[in-house]
Formats: sequence, C-alpha cells, structure tokens
Amino acid sequence: MSNTSNFRDAIREAKTQALVGPNVIANALPYLGGGLVLTALGTYGGLAVIRANPGLFFPTFIGAIILELILFFVAQNVAEKGQNNVALPLLATYSLLSGYTLSGLVFVALRTEGVGIPGIGLAALGCGITFIVARQVGSNLSESDGMALTKTIRLGIIALFVVVLLQFLFALFGVYTPTWLEIGISGLGVFLFAGASVVDFYILPRTYRNDQYLPAALSMYLTYINLFIFILRLLIALNGRD
Repeated sequence: MSNTSNFRDAIREAKTQALVGPNVIANALPYLGGGLVLTALGTYGGLAVIRANPGLFFPTFIGAIILELILFFVAQNVAEKGQNNVALPLLATYSLLSGYTLSGLVFVALRTEGVGIPGIGLAALGCGITFIVARQVGSNLSESDGMALTKTIRLGIIALFVVVLLQFLFALFGVYTPTWLEIGISGLGVFLFAGASVVDFYILPRTYRNDQYLPAALSMYLTYINLFIFILRLLIALNGRD
C-alpha cells in the first residue's frame, strides 16, 4: 500500500505530456523481476518457518512488517537520489521481507480447498495478463485521462489502505471480517491495483529519468505484489464462503 506516496509525488511532477524517461520502464523490468524472485524465496522461507515452528512465525511476522516499512522509506529516498549502489541491497532485503510477510497468506491459500497451488498460479497469471494489458492502455493514455485516472486510483488506494489497516487491528483482537465483506474488499483491491498498473505505464516515464530505474521498479513491484495479494484474498474468500 505504500505506493500511495509514489502517486502523490507523481501527480505533482507529471505536469506535461513530455516524457522524462521514455526507457525507464524497460530499464526497471530486470530489477522488478529480480525483486519478485527474491519475494518468492522469502515466501518459501516463511512457509518453512510456519511448518517447522508455527509459534515463532507471528512475532517474526510483526518484526518483518516493521522493518519492511522502515526499509521502504529509506530505500525509496536513497533510490530517488540516484544512489543505486546503496539502494539495491536495501530493495533486495525489502523484497525478501515482503515475501516473508506474504507467506502467511500463501499458507492459508494452500490449505483452502479450491485454491491451493492452482489458485496461487492463477493469481500470478492474473498479474502477468494485467501487465500486458496495462502496458498497451497506459502507454496510450492522453494527458487529461492519465492524470484523472492517477488521482482516482490514488484516492481509492488510500481508502483501501485504511480499511485493510482496520481489518488487521480488529483481527488482532479476534474480530474477523464477514466473508461477504472480505469478497467486496478483495474485489475492490483487485480493481484498484489493476488500475494502478495502468497508471504506472502512464506516470513513470513522466516522473523518472531513464537512469532512475530503481524507484520505477519499486513502484511497479508494489503494484503487482498488491495485485497478487488481493487476487489471492479474493480466491480464498470465494472458496472459503459458507
């Protein structure tokens, strides 16, 4: 959800149709792919902890979330200053921690009848299809349409972040979201982050230079990780309903 700050900066900076970095997305893609591979490794490690020592997972999960948030803001700041040699290991660590915090959801998916490994594969495939469609749509948006979509998606993600935070806080006290509401929230999350993927292809070349590929990769990474999460949440909610 932290890419709301990226949207805020992007809206302020992308004031003209001229492209600042026409090749920044192409330059960012290898780092996006590397981040996703590290996330998969972090998820695998988290699943190993859950299976070997379930009692250890929750406190380490909370610690990983806190460290992940700190790393995000530090790495983003360093990357936007062009200090790529410093930012790269920070972003690699961030990706591993993201995978670790994601492992709890993946574990639930694996145990949910009707989801399992096929459902995880479907969520990943959905992200891939979204990337292909978003690239075509986002690269061809007009200035007025692109900025309007950016502002709309930004506001929607902020609202979604508040709802998910409340969900998390209630869950800590044993109050869980009804299935119908979880379906609605997850469906909205899929819709918003699919929109965010379109926004990335419009806004990133107008915000970052070609050599600022790491902050661009971070923005795209957040979009597709969150899209994957909400697709998986939706599948779990649909298959777990009474």
